[in-house]
Amino acid sequence: MRKSSGKTVKARKQSVRKAHPSRRIRSRTAVFLVGFMGAGKTSVGRALGKRLNWTFEDLDDRIGRREGRKVAEIFREKGEEEFRRAEREALGSVIDELASGAVKVIALGGGAFVQAHNARLLEEAGFPTVFLEASVDELWRRCQDQASAMGAQRPLLQDEAQFQKLHQTRRKAYLKAPHKVKTGKRTIDEIAAEIEQMLGLKRIAVREEQGEGE
Repeated sequence: MRKSSGKTVKARKQSVRKAHPSRRIRSRTAVFLVGFMGAGKTSVGRALGKRLNWTFEDLDDRIGRREGRKVAEIFREKGEEEFRRAEREALGSVIDELASGAVKVIALGGGAFVQAHNARLLEEAGFPTVFLEASVDELWRRCQDQASAMGAQRPLLQDEAQFQKLHQTRRKAYLKAPHKVKTGKRTIDEIAAEIEQMLGLKRIAVREEQGEGE
């Protein structure tokens, strides 16, 4: 077998690093939860974080803190294109923190994983992404119950046909997530326990406070 020169090997290594700077991140120190509204990303994320003693964060909350306004306000005042820009930057900042040693469970907004750039970024980072799946009828019921309990209403929840159409479109992207968990008629703790076991996640005894995404 012919040996490559040290110079050639070094050049190859540099080329690989430039092409895939985040491929080195492969540890089970983070989980990203994706899914449609009503899937339970926040509830399951908090429960999983508690089981593992990991920090939980909702990406939309990070976006709100970085932009100084709520997600709904960004959409209303700046439009979706500006929100998606803020979303990409917020996701990148989370991944940078994880690369530096942070340990987190992160819930993504319903449209985040649908964006090709975000999905590619998560794939390259190497952290597990879990799709929380439920039937569209179940999701609709959950969202209606949540809106009623909060005394608030979201525009999309006023039109079931539009809700179903958006779900059908986004589900195609969600199914590309490498891990999937059915959530219908199951408790939050049952779902969190399945994710923990499925991914072989380990509880940490002590962690530095990294801030909750609330």
